[in-house]
Amino acid sequence: MNISKEEISPVELRLTVAIAENDYKDDVTKKLKEIGRTHVIPGFRKGHVPFGELKRRFGKQLTSDVINDTVYRAVIDYITENKLNVMGHPMPVEVKEAFEEGDQEFKYDLALIPTLDIKPSADDHYPFYEIEVTDEMIDEQDTNMRKRFGSQKPGEEMTADAVVKGSLMQLNENGEVNTNEGAIQVTDGIVFPLYFKDKEETAKFDGKKPGDKVVFNPNKAAGGDAGELASMLHVDKAIAGDIHNDFEMNISEIIVNQPAELGEEYYNNVFGLDKVHNEEEYRAAIKELIAGELAQNSHILFRNTFDKAMMEKYGDMQLPAATIKKLFFADAENADEAFASQEAAIKHEIIENNLLKNLEIKVEPNEVLDTAKALTARQFAQYGLAGMDDEVITKYAKEQIEKEEIRNQLIQQILSSKLYTAIEGMVSLDKETVSLDKFKEIAQNA
Repeated sequence: MNISKEEISPVELRLTVAIAENDYKDDVTKKLKEIGRTHVIPGFRKGHVPFGELKRRFGKQLTSDVINDTVYRAVIDYITENKLNVMGHPMPVEVKEAFEEGDQEFKYDLALIPTLDIKPSADDHYPFYEIEVTDEMIDEQDTNMRKRFGSQKPGEEMTADAVVKGSLMQLNENGEVNTNEGAIQVTDGIVFPLYFKDKEETAKFDGKKPGDKVVFNPNKAAGGDAGELASMLHVDKAIAGDIHNDFEMNISEIIVNQPAELGEEYYNNVFGLDKVHNEEEYRAAIKELIAGELAQNSHILFRNTFDKAMMEKYGDMQLPAATIKKLFFADAENADEAFASQEAAIKHEIIENNLLKNLEIKVEPNEVLDTAKALTARQFAQYGLAGMDDEVITKYAKEQIEKEEIRNQLIQQILSSKLYTAIEGMVSLDKETVSLDKFKEIAQNA
């Protein structure tokens, strides 16, 4: 068997594979005999089918399969041995359904990933904006965290996020309780005024206490949503949307959120055992938490700035457009338009792949597990389960990375993170601390 190479363009190759009958004949014979030994052929005893009969029945298809497999493996080996950086898979120039015995010739087109000489250095300067963490941010985060780790208890007066319990009575057109048969009366009603769609209806509950009565319109409160009305009024969803009456609510109980008190138990629940010991350390820990969250925005903006610079510098790269269209857009209604819509994304991926290769960025198995554990711990914390035992977190993390799709997502995430961390360490970052509003303005104009 012989493979020759033809350069169609700097980024497209055509391989011609010449295969002689002797390259595949023995494999065909071997597989035919295996069918005779292992398959039951009507009219013959198992293992006693004449070779001529096997060849007559299965020879043509089996020959095609063997040739296809032999040729394709030879092409893959050629790509590997010659270290060709190929996009997608080898694309047959002509698709053949079946082959006759004898010498054969096949052609495959290869789309080569352009090689770019990208190597960031300290001579490359990029702006890097860090967001200032203000006392107002710390206070807001403190309020939210204490609410999240707080408790629900009966309250004496309405608060913005309170849950209201009581009876709901449908009113007639005169504003009186409807006592007619079929009138809606809910004895165990529950409403959440904070989430009403119509804020005028929400305002009707302001300052109310247990024992007070409130007249409001559930339809307006739910924004006409039949599902919400059905749940609120305990009626069938099919008729809920047609209910437009006002209702009178006799408030029996107001459930309010009691924020967690500062102290050792709260500190341990939020940050883990023995991490924070007093209010000063608590506020410092919140500041660090906020800074870490805001820093992600700074890194994303840098990444976007860097990517834009790379596209400006290398965006005119030549792509193997014809082969790409056959590979990825053959089923599109208009392959040219489909390719054009994805061209920028393809170039971005090529730039990133070249950077990963040039900077020798790789992912180690332990990094996948560590990342999965960090994500798992964060998910537990969101449900108030901070500081979970490492053994439990590891168990759940391992279960996640056993799923191929999740594992591949984590690998791509780690590769991207390591790549841009490496880039930030190689280039010169012109750092500037700005307010959150200023940062938003910069990001919008970037």
